[in-house]
Amino acid sequence: MNERYQDIIIGSGAGGSAAAYALAHAGRRVLLLEKGRELPHDGSTLDVDKVIRQGIFKSKERWLDKNGRTFEPEEYFNLGGKTKWYGAALVRFEPHEFEAEPAHQCLPWPIAYRELKPYYERAEELLGVHPFEPEPDLRAIVGKLARNGAGWRAQPLMLALDSSIVEHPEEAAHFDAFASVKNLKADAQHALLERVQQLPNLTIRTGQAVRDLIADSDRPERLTGVRTEDGGEFRAETVLLAAGALHSPRLLQGYLETTGLAERLPCAEAIGRNYKCHLLSAMLAFSATPKTDLLRKTLLLLNERLPHSSIQPLGFDGELLSTLIPGLVPRWFARALGHRAYGFFLQTEDGSDPANRVVAKANGAQYPQLDYDPARLPAAREEHQRLVRDFSRSLLKIGLPAAAQSIPLAGTAHACGTLVAGHDPRTSVVDADGKIHDLDNLYVVDGSILPRSSRANPSLTIYAWALRVAERLQQGERPA
Repeated sequence: MNERYQDIIIGSGAGGSAAAYALAHAGRRVLLLEKGRELPHDGSTLDVDKVIRQGIFKSKERWLDKNGRTFEPEEYFNLGGKTKWYGAALVRFEPHEFEAEPAHQCLPWPIAYRELKPYYERAEELLGVHPFEPEPDLRAIVGKLARNGAGWRAQPLMLALDSSIVEHPEEAAHFDAFASVKNLKADAQHALLERVQQLPNLTIRTGQAVRDLIADSDRPERLTGVRTEDGGEFRAETVLLAAGALHSPRLLQGYLETTGLAERLPCAEAIGRNYKCHLLSAMLAFSATPKTDLLRKTLLLLNERLPHSSIQPLGFDGELLSTLIPGLVPRWFARALGHRAYGFFLQTEDGSDPANRVVAKANGAQYPQLDYDPARLPAAREEHQRLVRDFSRSLLKIGLPAAAQSIPLAGTAHACGTLVAGHDPRTSVVDADGKIHDLDNLYVVDGSILPRSSRANPSLTIYAWALRVAERLQQGERPA
């Protein structure tokens, strides 16, 4: 197989699908390669047992942690990527979150907020982002928190959900961490790919894992295409990496090693470094009375004393919340507690440290390695500890005792930063246009480019970045 395209995109998550949509819509010949298959529509993606307890849709790839112990990151290989499973919270970064903040170990973006703003607007339009009215239980909790003087304030949480989802309780109660069957959640496949999949200039191939990138025989700084695990070869003028922050750097590391560029490119040393994932904790607040809210995830809680942190309710019903209660608790009691609980998702922006990194094969090991330690980020760790402590105390003051559990290394939902964007090729990998420094035609449109991850979910920013890169690519623009 030796087919030729203008653009090959590796991965179909937020960035890959947004780039495919924009480039195909502009009339370019695009090939989108996705390692996984399309998800079934038989209802199994809403099944708590299959999705949560058995984890049948998660990748089973084995990795090593910083101590060489094996674990399985919570990654998903399917058309639409992790957006099929995300909680649909799409929040813009604040303008100041594009600037450096050395005290929190935060790197600067190579662009300002104003340069991404029109693409934020376009992404929000395509994804149908809008707020939902807070429900009674949450209104009561937030009202009491606001009155207790601890500084908590709420703002609407923008969601990529169809307004009619409230008429489908089975979907409304299971949209956060589940894939919609009725397309009531605007994921990358439904909101973007389905708009252009019938165009003759777009080809989508699933079950096509990319093994390596192919170099021009005379000039390795220029790619000619990709090779898949089954031996297929596809040629293109431009290649766009969108495999995610754990996987795109490994493809790039392999390419530079095989071509000898690892010793020549200034950016080679930065590849895979500065891994970010937010510091995350799940908290359950328990009440004497059952909680009956359906969506739940409708407000974002902020506090000026915790400027890098935010809290959002988990979109989990009682059945789901019971799965977060330790297995030592009898299941009948866990279910009873779950129906009287409200879940919250606490997140703090972690800084960037070069030692927090993805390594394709560490010292010849059998598996790739994710070397990440929050102790390298003392300011972020201290703020997250205060976030958990202060919010737990605030809940207790309003009569809701709470218990928190930190999200472990395997929780890679917000993985980013491993091909960080910047102006200096000695400390960054991608330029302001999304192109790899000193490579002619290799671009990155996934979350690995994020120098900062804000205090909230990064998905909307990944969509917006990919739309911007695609537009500038088709226009042939380059930074001054």
